Amino acid sequence: MTRSTRLTGRALRLTVLVGEHDTWHHKPLYSEIVHRAHAAGMAGASVFRGIEGFGASSIVHTSRLLSLSEDLPVAVVVVDEEDRVRAFLPELDGLVTEGLVLLDECEVVIPRSQPRPIGGNLTAGREGESGGTGRGG
Repeated sequence: MTRSTRLTGRALRLTVLVGEHDTWHHKPLYSEIVHRAHAAGMAGASVFRGIEGFGASSIVHTSRLLSLSEDLPVAVVVVDEEDRVRAFLPELDGLVTEGLVLLDECEVVIPRSQPRPIGGNLTAGREGESGGTGRGG
């Protein structure tokens, strides 16, 4: 399912905190969550690898060279309209058995409906200029 509408204004951010080595059917759990979000037509999803953290196990996991820990924290972040994110939550049932699932309101201020070209202008133009991001379209 793909969407052609642009996400703007109020939205809901779903953050799923899991371990880097958590798996679902022999593949990374974070990857499964992203693929399910994509299949559900969510506006966007990204995975962020933490450099240090601890959770329910109370074991501090770190990326420091001399550390023996390698199971670093991973945050999967999904953003979409509130009703769409809440409808997606059942996809996590049974999938996330350890970790933390968070919901928080956010605001999308720079919507993207098409990928930016490689080497493209990274600064937004003023409203009315070519490449502007004004809400007027």
